[in-house]
Amino acid sequence: MLTNLHTRQVVYLSPTLPGQHHDKKMADEAQIVYPRGATLGKDTGFQGYTPPSTLPWQPCKKPRGQALTTADRFTNKLFATVRISVEHVLAGVKRSRIVKDVFRNTQPHLSDRVMLVACALHNLRMSFRHPLPTFSILAMPF
Repeated sequence: MLTNLHTRQVVYLSPTLPGQHHDKKMADEAQIVYPRGATLGKDTGFQGYTPPSTLPWQPCKKPRGQALTTADRFTNKLFATVRISVEHVLAGVKRSRIVKDVFRNTQPHLSDRVMLVACALHNLRMSFRHPLPTFSILAMPF
């Protein structure tokens, strides 16, 4: 699942696969095309996944037997603040209870359709939310 950080909407949803599959391998096989210059925030499970024409960023892992430097801890905290908004999108999708419970229906491709509907409902909710208008002293009539 890819999310837009500014609109907080789901912009890409990969098909579900049965069994256990590694995230990076699924991303490589999906061959997603990103806009030129897009920033791609990656989880630590996507180590080594760098699609062309993107600006990837990823938290630093702690070296074995050593501590992170102060600069690495600071950048990891910055990345964590961005990651929170992604987690909010995931929680918004999981408001549909059918997504977070065990899905026992065995019809082919039905789980994909259920996830697609849950993401569409989340995107619809986000499209109706408007941020508060910014206050500007220049826009005030005197």
